[in-house]
Amino acid sequence: MSSAPANDLPPASAAAPEAATVAGAAQAAPAAPAARGTGRRGHGLTLVLGAVAAAALASSGLLWQKLGTIQEQLARQSADTGAQAIEARAMARQAEELVRETAARLSVAEARVSEVALQRSQLEELMQSLSRSRDENLVVDIESAVRLAQQQAQLTGSLEPLVAALKSANQRIERAAQPRLAPVQRAIGRDLDRLTRATVTDTAGLLARLDDLVRQVDELPVVNAVAQAAATRRLAAAPAAQGSAPAPAEGLAWWQAALQSGWEVVRDEARNLVRVSRIDQPEAILLAPDQTFFLRENLKLKLLNARLGVLARQFESARADLAAATAALNKYFDPASRRTQNAASMLQQAQAHMKTAELPRLDETLSALATAAAGR
Repeated sequence: MSSAPANDLPPASAAAPEAATVAGAAQAAPAAPAARGTGRRGHGLTLVLGAVAAAALASSGLLWQKLGTIQEQLARQSADTGAQAIEARAMARQAEELVRETAARLSVAEARVSEVALQRSQLEELMQSLSRSRDENLVVDIESAVRLAQQQAQLTGSLEPLVAALKSANQRIERAAQPRLAPVQRAIGRDLDRLTRATVTDTAGLLARLDDLVRQVDELPVVNAVAQAAATRRLAAAPAAQGSAPAPAEGLAWWQAALQSGWEVVRDEARNLVRVSRIDQPEAILLAPDQTFFLRENLKLKLLNARLGVLARQFESARADLAAATAALNKYFDPASRRTQNAASMLQQAQAHMKTAELPRLDETLSALATAAAGR
């Protein structure tokens, strides 16, 4: 576009001098120097315009080259952007698929977590029910053992069954390690302290004394059989003395020794025909010899009744039977005999050891066990 005017300028400049020459020739000769100056200025202007055109052409070429470079860069960038867009779409699809897969896995995981939570809750409930049933079984077993120990203590009159049952229950509760059984353990401790301070009748020792008395009744001497027993002892001692002493040493024949021993017996019996003694109980002397057997059996029955009363924890009736046995012993049996004196002392000891104190009750332990069984 800029080269077309540059080509048209020289013909215009050539026509201008010709017009000036014709005008000068027509008008006057002095106009020739002015025409020369104008031609020089037109030639300079042409050069300037040519330079400007060349510069514009060069700048246009540079701009065109830069434009081409920019277009190439834009094309490359557009291609890169397209490739990145395609890659981004692929990555977006992958991300979408990954999100879907993750969502599916998450839903599956949530379902499994909910199942696990449900199973855990069921297991916790099962464990609690098992623990509760185990505690309930433990409480029932301890209560049964305590009640059985109470019955044994009432039958035997000893505190050992109660102490053993409470100690065993305390050990079982310690092994269980359940906080809800702590009140039961404290109640057991208080009952154990009360049992250790309690004193009861020694039933076993008392029964042993009564059995010994029953065995000694047959050996107790009756008041009206004292002289007969002495004569019997002398008759029993005479053969022993004869057997120990040799006959040749005495220098007597056997018939002489028998005659002498018979004489001694007759002499002793004659001396005992008349005896002066104080009689406080006339009915004891008037007792027939065949009634002695019934007297001894009656005394045995009184002692056995006292033994049954001790076993049945009926201390009043047992004490009354012992008092009756003591009265019969002092009335019908020889008070000077050592066996009678030993029997009387044993009866006094039995009456002294017989106490009316009842066995301690385990009310606190049983109440704590009932509360634990009720789950409160």
